[in-house]
Amino acid sequence: MNEDLADKICVPCRGGVPPLRGDDLEKLLQEVPLWKVEREHHIHREFNFEDFQQALDFVNRVGALAEEQGHHPDIFLAWGKADITLWTHKIDGLTESDFIMAAKIDRLSAH
Repeated sequence: MNEDLADKICVPCRGGVPPLRGDDLEKLLQEVPLWKVEREHHIHREFNFEDFQQALDFVNRVGALAEEQGHHPDIFLAWGKADITLWTHKIDGLTESDFIMAAKIDRLSAH
């Protein structure tokens, strides 16, 4: 039985591994279908809220999760929305940990 991505732990990248491409990338994307892949380099999702406070609260929860996982997204906060972008800086591309973090963020947004 496959383990849910959101239940996995982000693994620090030490470099020297190739970024995900093609079918490997598409397979993981199926598990976080609300995220968009940009140039096989990063994944992005926009989250919408009713006001600034709800967006800020969400961003703070994402920040705490990022610290816990040691995997830090780029976050843009505005009134009623938060844009989140993930990629593994060490290899300048995508790893499974980016998709694990995306799944964990999706889980946060559902609460």
